[in-house]
Amino acid sequence: MLLAVLALVAVSCGNDDDSRGSQSTITLAVNPWNGSAANVAVAAQLLESELGYTVETVDIDENAQWASINTGDIDASLEVWPSGHADNVADYIDSADGNVDNAGLIGPVGEIGWFMPTYMVDREPALATWEGFADPALAGLFATAETGDKGQFLSGDPSWTIYDEQIIANLNLPLEIVYVGSEAGILAALDAAYSREDPVLFYFWTPHSAFGSYDLTRVALPAYSDECYARDADGGIDCDYPEDALFKIVNADLAENAPDADAFLRAMSYSTADQISMLAAIENDGMSVEDAAAQWIEANENVWSAWLPS
Repeated sequence: MLLAVLALVAVSCGNDDDSRGSQSTITLAVNPWNGSAANVAVAAQLLESELGYTVETVDIDENAQWASINTGDIDASLEVWPSGHADNVADYIDSADGNVDNAGLIGPVGEIGWFMPTYMVDREPALATWEGFADPALAGLFATAETGDKGQFLSGDPSWTIYDEQIIANLNLPLEIVYVGSEAGILAALDAAYSREDPVLFYFWTPHSAFGSYDLTRVALPAYSDECYARDADGGIDCDYPEDALFKIVNADLAENAPDADAFLRAMSYSTADQISMLAAIENDGMSVEDAAAQWIEANENVWSAWLPS
């Protein structure tokens, strides 16, 4: 009986090794925002605990990651915002010379836009739309020592998908962008202004847990159109950001080198609410990204078990 059990274990282990492939370490890109970090933490913990891989992570901006995934130095990125990456998709996915695959949707749908506390719209209803900011007096409410007479527009990391310089210039708005360098920087500025009910206008996105802590209003910019974004090369964007169905990318060789990991990453998908629950734990409760991912994994086996290769 013991010999039979040992033989069964040996066969099982052999099959697992075959399905894991020749590559035992999976390298995942972490972009500089918490949604990306949370996705990677969930994937990393499950790839290691359920499928036996070793996972390494690389902090890298969303543009630089494409070349690294194309060469296989990085195996995957789990939250691509498509509105800023049409050229990368053409070069690395659609081109015959590219070696990157679209690995499917991660689930949440993102929206980038201009936001401010709702108390500012209550004070000045014209600020609900971009036309209000064309008035120097209203834009001047957001002025700081750094921006002089112009209103301050806070943004994060210049490597992000950002078209605000074009939008401001093409709509002839008396605003000046100030980069604070990170998601945390935007949130710190928002929190400081909100506590005093001061003016603050900033680049932000959904899904995000901040909407559970702050009453925010999105500024209505001219409606998005494909024609508007086709003018990007000429600096002619003057409209709102599109909705982004967030997707994953993987190195095209991963399916051969690590079949189980490739199948898992392609299957990985959850809801906006799932991601926001982790973001709230990180940003509101002070939990580490790894602990927030572990908490989500413990509570949602019915979701992630479907990602495991059969």
